[in-house]
Amino acid sequence: MKYQVLDRIFNKALSLRKFERLELDENFCIIDTSEQVQRFADRPEEVMLGKDVRLSFPEFIGIEDILISILQGEEELFELESIKRFSEDKSDIYINIYILGEPGENQSDNRLVILLEDVTETRFFQQNLKQKVNEYNLLLHTLVTYKNYMDQVITSMADAFLVTTNSGKIKKVNRAAQELFGFSEQELINQPISLIIEDNFLLQRAITQHSLYHKYFQNIELVCRTKKREKLLIAFSCSVIQKKIDGLEDIVYIGRDITARERRQQRHAVQYAITRILSESQSVKQAISKILPAICENLGWDLGQLWTANEYLTTSASREKKDKINPILRCVEMWSSRTISVREFKAIAWQTTYTLGVGFPGRIWARRSPLWTRDIVHSSDFSRTQKAVATALHAAFGFPIVDDSEVLGVMVFFSREVQPKDVDLLQMMASISSQIVHFLKHKQASELLLESEERYRDLFENANDLIQSVNAYGRFEYVNRAWRETLGYSEAEITQMNVFDIIHPDFQSSCRQMFYRVLSGKKIEQFPAAFVTKYGQKIFVEGNINCKLVRGKPVATRGIFRNITQRLEVEEALHHQQKQTEGLLLNILPEEAIANRLKQPGTITEDFADVTVLFADIVGFTEIASSVSAIQLVKLLNQIFSDFDRLSEQYNLEKIKTIDDAYMVVGGLPRHRADHASAIALMALDMQSAIAQFNAENQQNFSIRIGIHSGSVVPAIIGIKKLTTEWGDTVNIASRMESQGFTNKIQVSETTYQHLRNEFLFEKRGEIEVKGKGKMTTYLLIGRK
Repeated sequence: MKYQVLDRIFNKALSLRKFERLELDENFCIIDTSEQVQRFADRPEEVMLGKDVRLSFPEFIGIEDILISILQGEEELFELESIKRFSEDKSDIYINIYILGEPGENQSDNRLVILLEDVTETRFFQQNLKQKVNEYNLLLHTLVTYKNYMDQVITSMADAFLVTTNSGKIKKVNRAAQELFGFSEQELINQPISLIIEDNFLLQRAITQHSLYHKYFQNIELVCRTKKREKLLIAFSCSVIQKKIDGLEDIVYIGRDITARERRQQRHAVQYAITRILSESQSVKQAISKILPAICENLGWDLGQLWTANEYLTTSASREKKDKINPILRCVEMWSSRTISVREFKAIAWQTTYTLGVGFPGRIWARRSPLWTRDIVHSSDFSRTQKAVATALHAAFGFPIVDDSEVLGVMVFFSREVQPKDVDLLQMMASISSQIVHFLKHKQASELLLESEERYRDLFENANDLIQSVNAYGRFEYVNRAWRETLGYSEAEITQMNVFDIIHPDFQSSCRQMFYRVLSGKKIEQFPAAFVTKYGQKIFVEGNINCKLVRGKPVATRGIFRNITQRLEVEEALHHQQKQTEGLLLNILPEEAIANRLKQPGTITEDFADVTVLFADIVGFTEIASSVSAIQLVKLLNQIFSDFDRLSEQYNLEKIKTIDDAYMVVGGLPRHRADHASAIALMALDMQSAIAQFNAENQQNFSIRIGIHSGSVVPAIIGIKKLTTEWGDTVNIASRMESQGFTNKIQVSETTYQHLRNEFLFEKRGEIEVKGKGKMTTYLLIGRK
């Protein structure tokens, strides 16, 4: 029965598909073949009757047990699928091998029937189909992965992301949008976009008119509202996603909260406006009347008030202050925008008074610090009457105007919006309070100064000395009658002049230095100068100058000068006569008498055979001077040279002079000392440390260059005809060691090196060309051993 079924299968298969056929005996030898069977063989030449089939089809090697099982009828069918045959002259083929048993009359007559089928084309289609399926699966996986990725990107975006229909109904939001507006996803989905965007009508109109949309609304800043109805300014980038069906567009909103940026810009605008108002106002009342609207308009607030217990902030600074212990606060200044109607609220404010700690202004006065309320409707600082009439107002903040221990007033501001506390704004208002107090003090100081000057004006006008008052910018504020008559300038001309316009060119440099020293707080006495009259005459003067400081700031310099032109002319004539007399005496005195005269104290020249000279110079002084004010530069140099002076005293060295930014000191003069080179070296190292410490304390970047040389000097006043100070080559070489040295290094000559090599560490620089001396070997001082 079983074999009949196999026959039917075999016959049916033959009728439907094309096979090649082999018949094998029980020894697997070929006993019959079809015509085309050789093309399926691995070795076609071995497909011959009587040959072992395994020679031509190696696939049967190793499955002999299966073949025997089929011969014996234990198995019905065995298949070998998709066996590849390589062909040199044509494309490769794939075959399927089916092995069946055909029973004989005796078991020894049983045969194996091998069917070979060409499945190359079928496999090709299967492979193509499989490839298509794989590509589809890969594309599907990519799309799913991309969708998941985009969902993650949208979810993790820092910017708010919303998708709406073209009618404005919200379809999708990300986490950032929920956090920004304070709504949950369920509260936003299927809700109109107008729930969060106030100006949505204009946006929807633009979406329906694509030309208008592309022109104005792809990038737009819109006012939005949170769930708590707090106002936000959001910069949206909007895109319309077209679909195949007309009228089914989606709108994508990507929004970034720029409220903080807007507030920063507003605060900067307020700071600039207040600074400009205070610089331009002539009185406190004028300034306050402009400050209230400036703060409101730049911050977008609607009402501003000034509360104070006296009129000190709005009248003359010299007016006596009222009771400070139990102040009664009244509103003395108020401003409101035209966009709100709060007439009744303002009327109540004018009539209301507060005591210390009562009401919003009273609490600020008592706290001495800024205060904020998100909504006055829910605040206990406002009476029911005020709340009832102030239906258009919600947020409020205020800050005190504090001068040291005294509160001078309180500024309060109101907004139509409910606004959360802005700490940065309150901090800025504390800064504005300080500006107002500084302005107040400045005006007070100016008034007191004018009152003081009025008392002395009559006295000055009748003085014979030249008296002048000059502000910190060098402009004349006052000159007396003697000044005008001596120099010949009219009052109109004086108002257009600077103090340096009258200084003779020979004294310009020294006078500028003295002026900046006076501005830093120093008083200059017996200060010589020369003025130039209107008609070009040179007038020599001598006097003193000081500076009036208010709270550490220079207000004006005042100088009193005496015309010493005639006195100098007399002294010059006497000096000329003395020189003539000395010359005459010199011609008649013998050499021994001259020698004896030169030996008197103050005239002899003395040779110091072994001293050490140090020169130090501030590197880049010109660039530094151009980047800071003259006053600041004088202060910095004074601090540095004061440190150097202390070091020279510490090491018992002789400071010779300072010229601008250069410093000269000598060891071994005027008293001989054996360790002069060692003392100079120690001071040089300490000067480097002093500069480093100075930079750290003052946030500066000064550098110093030092040069040292040892040798002989001859300091003296020589002769009668020629008055001079002779130093010799030692000082010149020391100066070259500094000028040809390195920044932040100490360069010494060979002579100095020989003095110090046993005590200090050096680095040999080598030979350098020294003007007037040729090549010299120099060393860099590193430190002490």
